[in-house]
Amino acid sequence: MTISVLGAGAFGTALAISLSRDGRAVSLWGRDTSDMASENQNTRRLAGFAFPDSLTVQSDLELAAKAQILLIATPMQSLANFLSEHTHMLDGKTLVACCKGIDLSTGLGPAEIIRRTCPNAIPAILSGPSFAVDIAAGLPTALTLAAENAEGLQEALSTANIRIYRSTDLTGVEIGGALKNVVAIACGIATGAGLGESAHAALMTRGYAEMQRFALSRGALPETLAGLSGFGDLALTCSSEKSRNFAYGLALGRGATLPEGTTVEGKATAKAVSNLAKNDNIDLPIAAMVVAVLENHLTIEEAVERLLARPLKEE
Repeated sequence: MTISVLGAGAFGTALAISLSRDGRAVSLWGRDTSDMASENQNTRRLAGFAFPDSLTVQSDLELAAKAQILLIATPMQSLANFLSEHTHMLDGKTLVACCKGIDLSTGLGPAEIIRRTCPNAIPAILSGPSFAVDIAAGLPTALTLAAENAEGLQEALSTANIRIYRSTDLTGVEIGGALKNVVAIACGIATGAGLGESAHAALMTRGYAEMQRFALSRGALPETLAGLSGFGDLALTCSSEKSRNFAYGLALGRGATLPEGTTVEGKATAKAVSNLAKNDNIDLPIAAMVVAVLENHLTIEEAVERLLARPLKEE
């Protein structure tokens, strides 16, 4: 099967490198690929990893979209516009969303956005605990691929260093990947503010409970949230400064900022999921406090006080 990765950020580039390393013909499309083509690497997003010979850098989206499998590696908040602008090229294809989040304007995850904008496409989601630098370096990584019929895709996208598990629970996979970013921001804030490792552990644990609560209310399977795309991704994202969401929270907690232009998917997702939870009367206190801190409605100290002052209850 022919494969194109649409989106030349760090993660899309890493996937393209891994997929092409064992001889697959893979195209990597980006809006500006001139530097990548000349330098044979993505110096702006993933420097130090040379492109294999079978990886083609492509600036023509129409040519890249001719592949049988298209991995969409755009930022989550850009996904709907990207698909809408290029529906004529993408509809009818197998579209694998590699972004994690909930669209702020519609409240939809990537699978539903694909269904609505490209109704004849086959939607799938690739998610799980993974850093771009690890994938590009050839380090062992395990991911979950969710689709109605994932067997063929699972084989096509597995590589020497990426082990893929399949699932039919698109809802659970996309919600796990989205909400773990919100919890990672909370954990980063707590760490940056010097609240200690016990607070970090408590936020991860109660954040996981929020992920389950919201996902199950949307019809997800509980075992999905206990897997790679739920608990696994949460554990990684909340524990390393390689995570942009954790690093963003860490900077907030320290009173600093990240470099301008850094993509932090959890910011928009926190607001989107809080809006959905409020409409459906679902209790997500950590997500709500993240939104309150990000929008300067509460200080970090006030947010912690409110979480600690919540009514006592059974776990």
